[in-house]
Amino acid sequence: MICKSPPALLLLPALLVLSAAHAESSPPPLQEQLLHATQALVDAIPKGDKGVWENELSDTAILVDEFGRVSHKADSIASLHPFPEGFSGSIELRHPHVEQHGDTAMLLVEEYERETVFGQHFVVRYQALLTFIKVSDTWKVAGYEDVTIPTEPPRLDVSGLDLSDYSGTYSYAKGHDWIVKADHHVLSYTTHKGGTPNVLEAIGKDVFMGSDDERNIIVFHRDAHGVVDALIERRKFNDFRLARESSASSPST
Repeated sequence: MICKSPPALLLLPALLVLSAAHAESSPPPLQEQLLHATQALVDAIPKGDKGVWENELSDTAILVDEFGRVSHKADSIASLHPFPEGFSGSIELRHPHVEQHGDTAMLLVEEYERETVFGQHFVVRYQALLTFIKVSDTWKVAGYEDVTIPTEPPRLDVSGLDLSDYSGTYSYAKGHDWIVKADHHVLSYTTHKGGTPNVLEAIGKDVFMGSDDERNIIVFHRDAHGVVDALIERRKFNDFRLARESSASSPST
């Protein structure tokens, strides 16, 4: 007996069923999976939802927060508590990038956090790097590290400043000078000839913040007679000191 092939119209419903089943069983793209897991983690923080963190972290997960504090899975989960009354916050994930290496994947993503503390509003940006490992065909967080992205702070109105008081040449070694200038009521410095000026924003008398990526604190030191004799850059909890040349001029603003 010769079997004839069934008409195409009879095969169509079966093909549609098989196609739908395949679509349902196919996992979403890797980036989508990792972002979903990360969003679940950060959404759980204000609610103090320990279950989400229990589920998304691997048993051996290591976490390093923006202050360099190291914790593990049990520590992280124990620290979770709902935000107290008057506090609220949310985190939006931006600019994700994923790299996969077999059963290990890394997610680089910006965490854009909005906070409210009794009516005061704050924005904090973090650069986060999460390492995922595949455990029983499920991606789990094995490493989570984030750092704060320095951003421009609100400006302060510091009255009584004479910016020309700070103008001059400051040196930390022979031939290594910083030139501080006051021009049109703007104070800035360059670290070498033709360099990009680092604008200094006043946050108090003799205390400024740089406009570069690091946003270090700049303190102008005064001697016993009240004359500026040094520039101190406070970087990474250390003070980098530059002595002012005694012949430094003080052009007016």
